[in-house]
Amino acid sequence: MGKAIVLVIIIALVLFGGCVQPSNGGNNLNAEKAAAGDTVSVEYKGTFTDGTVFDSSEGREPLEFIAGAGRMIKGFDAAVIGMELNQEKIVTLQPADAYGEVDQSKIVEIPKENIQNAGELTVGMSLTSPSTGANGIIKEIKENTVIVDFNHPLAGKTLVFWIKIVGIEKA
Repeated sequence: MGKAIVLVIIIALVLFGGCVQPSNGGNNLNAEKAAAGDTVSVEYKGTFTDGTVFDSSEGREPLEFIAGAGRMIKGFDAAVIGMELNQEKIVTLQPADAYGEVDQSKIVEIPKENIQNAGELTVGMSLTSPSTGANGIIKEIKENTVIVDFNHPLAGKTLVFWIKIVGIEKA
């Protein structure tokens, strides 16, 4: 009886063995991958290295952009290239691949006489330069001047992004 069961199993394996696809570890070798010029839709969460969330697509429509067009920060843009639909990835971006290093030349001292409503200023308040349209944050208020940082608020920071591709429209 035992030999008969073994024989049935062997016959079943021979007959049906060709119907089973070998596993490739979950990677679909024929899946479409995002390439430069494709319009991609992503869900994402951006955190600092300590886990504090600074931005997320949660509760919003997925972020849509043209991969490789340079409209996103360099590291985020590069991270989606080669990803497949529904693939998830975590990337850590150094400042050079995110919003850049802090540029000391963008931290300026402005005479209070050049700022409207200078008496109402507070540290942390946002200011917009009337000449360039740049936004800055007040870092310090002195007797006659104000120190304003016009760097991007995320400049100099290492950022961690969880990214999931939820749409790929080929170029």
